[in-house]
Amino acid sequence: MFNPLKGLGEINELRKQAQALQNALKEILIVEEKGRARIELSADMKIHSVKINEEEYSDLRDALNDAIEKAQKRAAQKMQEMGGLGGLLGGK
Repeated sequence: MFNPLKGLGEINELRKQAQALQNALKEILIVEEKGRARIELSADMKIHSVKINEEEYSDLRDALNDAIEKAQKRAAQKMQEMGGLGGLLGGK
């Protein structure tokens, strides 16, 4: 007999795994310096700091984070329109 609740348990487990991955990515900090510029961001694509000549540019940091978030949302919408990964890989 088909058990519809079994699928809910699997979905819940996938959510837990996704949350654990997201938390792990937040912990990874990348620092990149080029000339007088220094950027700090985490592996979850959140910019923590933008400095030029040791001066913090929080407005630039915020604008970059907003742009990244919008790009991620649009990418997710496009993937959904194309049927998820299956659509992107030709499996739709």
